[in-house]
Amino acid sequence: MRGWMPALLVLLMTAGCASSDRSAGSAVPWPGAAWPISPPEAQGLSGPTLAALDAEFASGQHGYIDAMLVVRHGHAVLDRQYAQDYDRLFQEEGAARGPYNYHDPDWHPWHQRGDLHTLQSVTKSVTSALIGIAIGRGEIPGVEVPVLRYFDESTIAHVDERKRRMTLRDLLTMTAGLKWDEDSLPYTDPANPCAVMEASDDWVRYVINRPMEHEPGKVFQYNSGASQILAHILLRATGRQADDYAREHLFGPLGIHRFYWKRTPTGLPDTEGGLYLTRHDLARFGFLYLHDGVRAGRRILPEGWVTESMQPRSDPDAGGSSGIKYGYQWWLIPYAQEGRFAFACLGYGGQRLLVVPEHDLVAVFNGWNIYDKPALDVQLALDRVLAAVTGS
Repeated sequence: MRGWMPALLVLLMTAGCASSDRSAGSAVPWPGAAWPISPPEAQGLSGPTLAALDAEFASGQHGYIDAMLVVRHGHAVLDRQYAQDYDRLFQEEGAARGPYNYHDPDWHPWHQRGDLHTLQSVTKSVTSALIGIAIGRGEIPGVEVPVLRYFDESTIAHVDERKRRMTLRDLLTMTAGLKWDEDSLPYTDPANPCAVMEASDDWVRYVINRPMEHEPGKVFQYNSGASQILAHILLRATGRQADDYAREHLFGPLGIHRFYWKRTPTGLPDTEGGLYLTRHDLARFGFLYLHDGVRAGRRILPEGWVTESMQPRSDPDAGGSSGIKYGYQWWLIPYAQEGRFAFACLGYGGQRLLVVPEHDLVAVFNGWNIYDKPALDVQLALDRVLAAVTGS
């Protein structure tokens, strides 16, 4: 379903298979085949406030927005999809095709023109969950394990004591210390290190061979390559590829049965940006973090992992005024009073997953603003959704 539909029609189409399950001793409703449906007002949200944002998206005021889903108290209160003519936008004579060309409408933003949407760097947060599961299962000893434990050091370039001190925690918090700058150039620029990595035959080898620039654990430097190393660590530690591991230990238990995960030339899943999910299933993932890693009485993430992941462990703004912090491959977006954060997964082009435990709220936004429009501002998205809260 690519075109826009009124929310009521979408809800009526899915209501027949909607259900909520409750485990013994648990009062947390979980979606069955679809999210339970509710008018916004029944869940303490203002319908007109949400409708105003919906109208802005439908009019193109915020660029190329593909979808929005708002879930409160386990009920979908607004579910929208917006049609965009990406074939026209992507018309470029002689343009290369394929899964790593952002201008190929067969791959971006929808996978093969279906309902699986590219998540880009939201993939990093899902990969973080897999690391937590592997730690909980005893397959990884903990976040302090040295990264080089999973490599043959004799085959790595620029090995020094700083690289030997680099830990799994440093990868998770974007403080690896490797020389890397993917913020100064567009991702479509072939000189961007992320683009260089994606053009290489061995992504992990390219990243781990980078020289060190900082002491690990000290300086935030957004590094998609560090997130790709996590795929290598998962394979070495568990014997399973990240997508297969997710199918058994994360997606399956969450009721997520359809996904696509791009692979790199060496066969590793692209854990820095290659996952595609429906917006409804991305909301399931957010709902898991809303409920401390437990689904209907079944613990999926190890106890304490959500709390650990959402600690403000590094500072992307380097002491600036935004107040945004970073945990274990999750962004922490401030709101209301000091010290209060919403959990956020952010991806290129406008992929946004917001989780606000205080308000029992999950919101998903998909888009593909890679041209003349900026990606949907996460603070704007958060503020507009929170403005709709009218009661508990």
